Amino acid sequence: MSNPGTIRTAATPPDDDTTDLARFGYKQELERSLGSFSSFAAGFSYISIMTGVFQLFGFGFGAGGPAFIWTWPIVFIGQGAVALCFAEMAGQFPLAGGVYQWSKQIARPVTSWMAGWIMTVGAIVTAAAVAVAYQIILPQVSSAFQIVGDAEDAGVTTTPNGAKNAILLALGLVVFTTVVNIVGVRLMAKINNLGVAVELIGVVLLIVMLAVHIKRGPQVVLHTAGTGAGHSAGYLGAFLAASIMSAYVFYGFDTAGSLAEETKEPRRHAPRAILRALTAAFLAGGLLMLVGMMAVGDIDAEELGTLGMPYLVKSTLGTGLGDVFLVCSAIAITVCCLAVQTAAIRLLFSMARDGRLPFGSSLAKVSPTSNTPVVPAAVTGVLTIALLLVNIGNQRVFYILTSVAIILFYIPYLLVTAPMLVRRLRGQWPRADHGPYFSMGRKGLVVNIVAVGYGLAMTVNLAWPRAAVYGEDHWYYQWGAIVFTGAISAIGGLLYLRYRRRGGTAQHSAATGPAAGDTLEAEA
Repeated sequence: MSNPGTIRTAATPPDDDTTDLARFGYKQELERSLGSFSSFAAGFSYISIMTGVFQLFGFGFGAGGPAFIWTWPIVFIGQGAVALCFAEMAGQFPLAGGVYQWSKQIARPVTSWMAGWIMTVGAIVTAAAVAVAYQIILPQVSSAFQIVGDAEDAGVTTTPNGAKNAILLALGLVVFTTVVNIVGVRLMAKINNLGVAVELIGVVLLIVMLAVHIKRGPQVVLHTAGTGAGHSAGYLGAFLAASIMSAYVFYGFDTAGSLAEETKEPRRHAPRAILRALTAAFLAGGLLMLVGMMAVGDIDAEELGTLGMPYLVKSTLGTGLGDVFLVCSAIAITVCCLAVQTAAIRLLFSMARDGRLPFGSSLAKVSPTSNTPVVPAAVTGVLTIALLLVNIGNQRVFYILTSVAIILFYIPYLLVTAPMLVRRLRGQWPRADHGPYFSMGRKGLVVNIVAVGYGLAMTVNLAWPRAAVYGEDHWYYQWGAIVFTGAISAIGGLLYLRYRRRGGTAQHSAATGPAAGDTLEAEA
């Protein structure tokens, strides 16, 4: 076994990826054209610093004051443990669908099915939540983007007109990402790579420009701004609420694994991409928030908790230069939504290929011209649009969609890390035939325990029905995340009972290797 956290050279030659895939019982249908940067870009654009930080900095700052930034390294450590577990999985099982396929190899059939089902719904909800972020950025660049309402609605989703305008802008973005995903993975990758390059350059320049305007020392991160008042647990309560901001940013890094069947040498590139995407996001996002709070003119400005990072940037750098970085953020939101939908499409395709979904033959069909699952692309687009339309005018749509989206990812993550931990405790992981790719070595058990413990704790924190996040006027807002997650799980359970005995068809099976579907399921 290799040293902890190392990646050894893949044994499978680059031109033998198709043969490697056949060992799992699948034939090559998707276009294998993505390189190492595209693999990294898929994970990084999903996390997207200039989406998540610009989207939710105001919430985190308003809930916990400047000291909320300490949630950033805490969540990074927790999700870092999850990412290390996923890196091991990505190196061993380079299959489209990521979490669904990984859980399928080490858990019971019902566990893997629920992981894929909940993750797919979570990706659709995430796409809607990301698309709504246009409202926070575009109207502050130009009033022309505030189609509904006036100046007081610009840049916010907490007014009726602001919420309606957010849905309108989001609809346009989802239509665009759906068309791109239908055209094919090459176009998706080109747009995504360009967007990530713009985001990386933009966030580095933004940090430098803000650093020039520093007005106070780093001790600002010790100030709570009195946000603990009103919480029964004092500042701890405020800190836990504020941690939703960091939790929302640090997920989706597994997308590199979801695109494994379209990546060259995925056993080598996917594990690295997962870890690099998470680490790059941690460093860039942490520096951006720290330097930003040191540079902003009035650290006590009410707008920091309402308009958030866009206000911080424009008030510090001025309108002209500030708008340039807001445009970079809008580009980041675009490719983030694109990556989220791409991951959802691969999940649907992977489950349908195994005969695990209604209308499976249509969902698993790959276009002979674009080498892309067209029907899943259309389905995810339509469902995302429907979700947005149902919430039109809802002033809390942003926070409700955000919280539900995170929960619907943390649960599938647990459905991989928890069975993995059980296998480790039984001495069944790493397997005897563990390939020469990524391995944590002896530290794997400790890392796995941290991953599961963190996942459980954060899931409870996210689902906690408190007024500080969801308001106190209607019970269904506070309990919405729990009710929605419960409903999705119940529907998933019924669908599993209907499709549990189905396996993959010969249409998607390779000539060699085990048959796709049930035969790959773990028995323990």
